[in-house]
Amino acid sequence: MIEREQIEMDVVFVGAGPANLAAALHLKKSIAEHDELVERGALVGKKVGDIEIGIVEKGPYVGAHILSGAVMDPIAIRELMPDFLEQGCPVDTVVTEDAAWYMTDKKAVEAPITPPPLKNKGKYIISLSKMCEWLGEKCEEAGINIFPEFPAAEVLYDDNDRVVGIRTGDKGIDKDGKPKGNFEPGVDLLAKVTVLGEGSRGSLAKQLTARLGLKQDSEEQVYSLGVKELWEIPAGNFAEGRVVHTLGFPSDTDTYGGGWIYGMKNNVISIGYVTGLDYKDPMIDPHAEFQKFKTHPKIAEILKGGKMLKYGAKSINTGGYYTMPKLYADGVLIVGDSGSFLNGQRIKGIHTAMKSGMLAAETIISAFAHEDFSTKTLKSYEAKVNQSWIYDELHPVRNFHAAFQKGRWSALINTGLQFATGGLAWGVMPKEHGIPGYERMQHLNDRNGNSDPTRYADLKFDKESIFDKITDVYHAGVAHDEDQPSHLHVLDTEICATRCAEEYANPCQRFCPAAVYEMEFNEKRNRKELKVNFSNCVHCKTCDIADPYQIINWVTPEGGGGPDYKGM
Repeated sequence: MIEREQIEMDVVFVGAGPANLAAALHLKKSIAEHDELVERGALVGKKVGDIEIGIVEKGPYVGAHILSGAVMDPIAIRELMPDFLEQGCPVDTVVTEDAAWYMTDKKAVEAPITPPPLKNKGKYIISLSKMCEWLGEKCEEAGINIFPEFPAAEVLYDDNDRVVGIRTGDKGIDKDGKPKGNFEPGVDLLAKVTVLGEGSRGSLAKQLTARLGLKQDSEEQVYSLGVKELWEIPAGNFAEGRVVHTLGFPSDTDTYGGGWIYGMKNNVISIGYVTGLDYKDPMIDPHAEFQKFKTHPKIAEILKGGKMLKYGAKSINTGGYYTMPKLYADGVLIVGDSGSFLNGQRIKGIHTAMKSGMLAAETIISAFAHEDFSTKTLKSYEAKVNQSWIYDELHPVRNFHAAFQKGRWSALINTGLQFATGGLAWGVMPKEHGIPGYERMQHLNDRNGNSDPTRYADLKFDKESIFDKITDVYHAGVAHDEDQPSHLHVLDTEICATRCAEEYANPCQRFCPAAVYEMEFNEKRNRKELKVNFSNCVHCKTCDIADPYQIINWVTPEGGGGPDYKGM
């Protein structure tokens, strides 16, 4: 049995994203304010004092694995740090112009009035990677411990299923599972409160939710995949501060999807496309959808003469308020995308993630003041969320994504009604996410001829403006030590070679945006079998989400491996 070092802390945050970084900073600041009020007699209770706070991060540095569009609503960071601009927050530019385009195959029709949820004037275009790196520096200045290259591998429980901390992954294991010369066992970080802020489809949040039944009273979670590139373009092709969102081409009317173009400094644009991972046609490829998006004449005109700089892909929770899990249990809180705090209608989640972290921090202070880390005290976190502007923003749009499950046209009618009535008018809009997205994928023989194997027949990868997955993965700076166990656990590869091949034509080859999954011909068995190129993985979790058999389990690889999204 492996002997593991145990490190006792007071609070452990899993994941150095905007939610946890804001939470840790707010916690440190608020403890001082709380203790001062107690000391002056202005607040009844106990002083919290100096507590040990740690943040574990699987990337090699804070921000390495952080990806987003990103236009940031500053409401949360202003609460956290009113002078954030004076303190050097790495804002790229201010939004000066908004537009919404409906795209046909050849034309882009600009809406005469930008839909209110897509109005961003006065908000900030940022690199979320840079933003988190900066917030990480602020945390360290405040005396908060950050442990990069420490992936959290499992949740630790006591005999009563109370969370008591996390275990980090072992290092120095070869691809056969044997210790190498540099083997280091993972560490047990013990904490009174553990906060899970791992982003979309967090691996520990997934474990915790299943073990403690935290989804029993929630609708099924819904996910989308955003695929993104940064481009340097000629001056004049797209204005700095301009924000465009698109609907229509190349998505079919049954599939949730839309694009964005954000004008940044120095003639750089952020361009990307979101595809709902509840699509029906198994031939859909979200990466190819994005590449096809760039072939549109209007988009091609913007990119003409430009150069692609960086690539990334990330899944996002788009289900909204009704899909939130129970956000607390004994010894643990869930924040950010792990808790489904994204506003799908606005395509924004940075501000709600940060606010959820700040409310978690306030809950933690109360727990220390009462010396009670059970649900009795921690359940106040959910109450705080529902009494905050998070509720005011998310509850009225609680059925936004559900509207698209009957197709684009009814969705446009119903989302308009929803916006006008604060979510009170339903029309023909479904009220529930009744089944998970992967169950919506239809068998090839159930598509009644609607499955389109020629969907991307005209898509030519010229490697100048249209890129294959391998080229894009290179621009994501992906690096994994190949002499380690695969972090993509396929539980039954026989299904891949037989049922999945026949029923879905192995959609993992298409839904993965990084060419991780490949069906390779085995001459001895006279059939194609699955090959997993795990070293390509960009940590988007799409395979864990979209696999129709749910036999792919994404776990954390050895610390430091993965994409490098610096500047994204």
